[in-house]
Amino acid sequence: MTDEEAARTALADAVKEIEHHVAAAGWDGPVRVFALVRTQHALQAEPGLASQLTPEVLAAATGSAWHLTSVEQEELPAAPDLESLLAGLSWPDSVDGMAVTVERVVLPPAAEADMPDDPDAALAFLLAHPDREDVRLAVGALRDGPSWCAVRARAHDEDDQVGQGPDLVPGLVAAVRSTFV
Repeated sequence: MTDEEAARTALADAVKEIEHHVAAAGWDGPVRVFALVRTQHALQAEPGLASQLTPEVLAAATGSAWHLTSVEQEELPAAPDLESLLAGLSWPDSVDGMAVTVERVVLPPAAEADMPDDPDAALAFLLAHPDREDVRLAVGALRDGPSWCAVRARAHDEDDQVGQGPDLVPGLVAAVRSTFV
């Protein structure tokens, strides 16, 4: 496996784990942000971390230089929206990537054409529309590397029903990447 493939696999695993962790808390949750660090580097910097990790995680970290540990960022700065929050984030060089989870309401493209221009009316239209779909997005990217997305629909709220891919939510991938500029 090449270094790029190992990085992509590690990121996909981390995003899936984050999405599963957030899903366990249920729906209607806040935006959550996670720093992603290579587990081997974290253990070198903080040897006491080993006592907090399971034997399976330690074995995986030993087996892959790209194994990632996610660190949830608590007490996020106040921001009027997700874009502003992400635009205000920056990471030290010790952070190899980041991930964010957010819930959104989506409509089929045909229904979006009828949405009013007024923001308050648009929100009311969206929330009342019979074809609306609640989704949870988990999007991660590595610094100068791959991205990975996981999408869970409330209507199909099962771990084996989570859609995944490198660029399922391109706008959010770009916003995540912007935190490394």
